[in-house]
Amino acid sequence: MEFGTTDTAQSMRPNWTALIDDIVEGKWTNPETGKLARVPYESIVIDESLDGREADLVAGLGLGERFTVVTDTNTWDAMGSRVASALRDLGPVKTVVLDHPHADMGHAEDLRQKLHGADAVIAVGSGTINDLCKFVTAKAGKRYAVFGTAASMNGYTSTTASITLESGLKVSLPSQGPAGFFVDLGVSARAPRHLSASGFADCLVRSVAQVDWWMSHRLLSTLYSAVPYIIQEKDEEELNARAAGIAAGDIAANGYLHRVLTLCGLGVSFTGMSNHGSMGEHQISHYIDCFAGEDHPGTLHGQQVGVATLTMARLQRHFLDSETAPVIRPTRIDPADMARRMGPDIAAQCFEELKGKIFDERGAARINETFAELWPTLRGELNAFALPVAEMERLLSDAGGPMTSQDLGLPVARYREAVIHSREMRNRYSFLDVAADAGILADFAAGEA
Repeated sequence: MEFGTTDTAQSMRPNWTALIDDIVEGKWTNPETGKLARVPYESIVIDESLDGREADLVAGLGLGERFTVVTDTNTWDAMGSRVASALRDLGPVKTVVLDHPHADMGHAEDLRQKLHGADAVIAVGSGTINDLCKFVTAKAGKRYAVFGTAASMNGYTSTTASITLESGLKVSLPSQGPAGFFVDLGVSARAPRHLSASGFADCLVRSVAQVDWWMSHRLLSTLYSAVPYIIQEKDEEELNARAAGIAAGDIAANGYLHRVLTLCGLGVSFTGMSNHGSMGEHQISHYIDCFAGEDHPGTLHGQQVGVATLTMARLQRHFLDSETAPVIRPTRIDPADMARRMGPDIAAQCFEELKGKIFDERGAARINETFAELWPTLRGELNAFALPVAEMERLLSDAGGPMTSQDLGLPVARYREAVIHSREMRNRYSFLDVAADAGILADFAAGEA
């Protein structure tokens, strides 16, 4: 990655959108297809300061003449009021300041009504604000742009939104990417540290997600693409070298964090799915969000993902440290127990989702034959993707992220339940499934805290 500059005064300032610009402008060649990349974004700007440039950035998108700025009470103070004031140079501005919003169907409907008559929607915020705006505007046929206020997740440039359904099940729904995504690194660096630590955890996922995804691909011939990893590989190294800067609010550390998060989000445009950054570890966090109930401590999805990432790293290590291939038994799923824990409607929906990875005697025998044949090679391939567990623990600690369920404030029993049963939520095949079918998952979870 080259950080180009044009004069001596700026020679020490990185170009935070190097490579990203080429991808957005259709100048980057996808190595898997040999064709120029195409992504649904018009402008991505990441810089140390955007103060005074807000109106020009939005004007270049041609979104319309009437603007609605959507924030919450925190992001209004952080940047929302500044953006709204700047946009008045372009036309009428309406503000929608949400009070403790949640990315669920009820809040989405409420926002849809508030956006009636808006030409252009400008989100100012991070996870929840962005997910609500991208989901609602996609449904309404409106375009939107987002000013990110914290490097808390990789969803800014994703074309899906994490929305909780009326049933209580949290799912990724088709949405749209923003026409423009703008980051003022000074604002991001001043955000509460736990937000940046949450985003760092979403980046640390790469190791365990790639191990899960490649294993699934080799074992079950599921789709796999290396492109999302290729575009962020060098930046991951730079980010990990600055992990402590995340906790310190360092601008350069936040710059690399936003780069990795942005490139990870762009990866969805190449694959049409989020598997490259969301496998077993995200399932654990989703389970906590959906089923912890009153035990949920109010932690961010990324904070939970960080703890789950360490759990997945340890579980994967259990298998990768062995020269002997995993051996599974027929899958044992108890629909009645699922209904007890999830409620009958969600349990039925999840059971349909996971049917493809329920193996009978013959299916388990085929998996075992494949494992035995591939393991000497597959083990080496997976080890090449994996970061050492101790290194991952150090990186997350340096970034200021929670390390255990106790750090999250989540009862240990609830966390262990999520480790054991989260595989029931999605059809993605991970080492959680291998461990469960091998009969060791419950014992492994008993050692996780």
